[in-house]
Amino acid sequence: MQKHLLDTSVVIEKIASTLIKEKKLKGKILIPNAVVSELENQANNGLEIGFLGLDEIATLQELSKRKKISLEFVGSRPTVDQISLARSGEIDALIRNLAYENKATLITADKVEAASAKAFGISLKFIESKKPEAKLNIEKYFDKHTMSVHIKEDCHVFAKKGLPGSWTLEKLKDKLTGKEVQNLAKDIVEKTKMDSKSFIEIQRRGSTIAQYREYRIVIVKPPVSDGWEITIVRPIKKLNIEDYNLPKELYERIKSKAQGMIISGETGSGKSTLAQSIAEFYVKNGRITKTVESPRDLQLSDEITQYSKNFTTSEEIHDILFLSRPDNLIFDEIRDTPDFKLYIDLRLAGSSCIGVLHSASPIDAIQRFIGRTEVGMIPSVVDTLLFAEKGAVAKVLVLKMLVKVPTGMTEADLARPIVEVRDFLTNKLEYEIYSYGEGTVVIPITEDNKGENPLNDLARKTIEQELKRYGKVKVEILGPNNIRMYINKNRIGEVIGKEGSNIKELEEKLGLHIDVEEIQELKEVIPYKISESKKYMIFLIDRSYIGRRADFYLEDDFLLSAMVGNNGEIRINKKSAIGNKVADYIDMNKKVEVKI
Repeated sequence: MQKHLLDTSVVIEKIASTLIKEKKLKGKILIPNAVVSELENQANNGLEIGFLGLDEIATLQELSKRKKISLEFVGSRPTVDQISLARSGEIDALIRNLAYENKATLITADKVEAASAKAFGISLKFIESKKPEAKLNIEKYFDKHTMSVHIKEDCHVFAKKGLPGSWTLEKLKDKLTGKEVQNLAKDIVEKTKMDSKSFIEIQRRGSTIAQYREYRIVIVKPPVSDGWEITIVRPIKKLNIEDYNLPKELYERIKSKAQGMIISGETGSGKSTLAQSIAEFYVKNGRITKTVESPRDLQLSDEITQYSKNFTTSEEIHDILFLSRPDNLIFDEIRDTPDFKLYIDLRLAGSSCIGVLHSASPIDAIQRFIGRTEVGMIPSVVDTLLFAEKGAVAKVLVLKMLVKVPTGMTEADLARPIVEVRDFLTNKLEYEIYSYGEGTVVIPITEDNKGENPLNDLARKTIEQELKRYGKVKVEILGPNNIRMYINKNRIGEVIGKEGSNIKELEEKLGLHIDVEEIQELKEVIPYKISESKKYMIFLIDRSYIGRRADFYLEDDFLLSAMVGNNGEIRINKKSAIGNKVADYIDMNKKVEVKI
């Protein structure tokens, strides 16, 4: 009987069962225990390929029971040392040795394993992975208007249809069980691995991210989520830069002047679509263009090389880009500090970069660079910001560095380096970014505050932040370099410190003279109604004051304090001294005020 030994790649891709069913493979099938061990390890780590392999072995068992083949498990389980050296080929060597010892033909879909087997003179059958002919099972949920499909076990399938900024969520008829969702996930992983134009970007215990052609697929499972979930997103429309009808000045800036550009916006605003159109625009203008992505989901022409951050390090990406010297680089998406550092490093080295990141407003995108680089360096890193909204360019900001007195201030000695953020089309100054004390501030410039001194708000915020440990603080601006701080009487000594040491340190830190006074709280007089029970006088107060302290006064003379109860009531015992006093005042028609 002819013997065939299967390696891990053949089992995962379900090649053997397919060949048996097609009557292209028969005889005795040998499966190394090392393969089973490797699949168990992958399955225990929550990786889909492990489950795919174990399913294939179960299928081979069924074929064996039906006398289609003879099945046998051979060899010992790998040792700890062999497992630790698996990436260097130790498990593959073990599989080759088993094929040689059993005088079996090794069946593999791994090019390296095939080349090694040839070198050792082992009988070999190399099966090259073929592109799957069938579509993904999840594609049945898509039509030409579908942007994304959202699947969760024991729930209806939902489809988002329309265009960015103008879409509807449609509930489909299908309601899938956990097993059905798992089968869809396995189908995605299996066909993605077999397709040369597709790839598994990230595979973790609780999640898998795949890019199958134009589909970006996120699979999440317990314990990360409370059930199996699949989200499939695809670009519904590919735009050229001409489709955005950009003003001529902006078009020219993108073409030749912008070196550090950021495209920002909320989820689904069309950021990546805009980045794609600019990338293709650069290629048409004879520029070598590359991308850095995580995952690689931009739909670009073959002339544009797409690098994945998930399969390499920032250092390796850095080396590749500097040695290959692209004319333009698209960085999609910038998420965490290492991403920002890589983008900043590439920009400061002279690379022309476009970064894509999430932000709720245009200025939020710029603020995300604060703290990650010096304020003075921000215009060298970001000179142009495009804010995408509903699939269009809603706002364009440009940044410039200069030394001047902040808007609203008049004293020449307050001049400092300032980053101006202006609207590109109107040249209107919208924000100023500069250092204040030990921090960095972003000041919006409006018609209302152009003539005012922004030091007022800055001082208030800074003092409150510095002294929040002392409780409630109020600040009054007396002049450009003088403020008065109001604080509770029992905390004044703590603020001033021994021989004024604390207040002196604070003054030096802020560069201001500070007066300290006792805070005088303003109290609101509120309306009330009175009712009586046998034991109590009941003051009925609006329920919006529940839980707050109420002070009772008679002609400015303080009577008592009490908390407003859960029913908006304050009860005073009639037989108490205070109760008798309040009752007397009311009987004499004297006015009792309740203040909050």
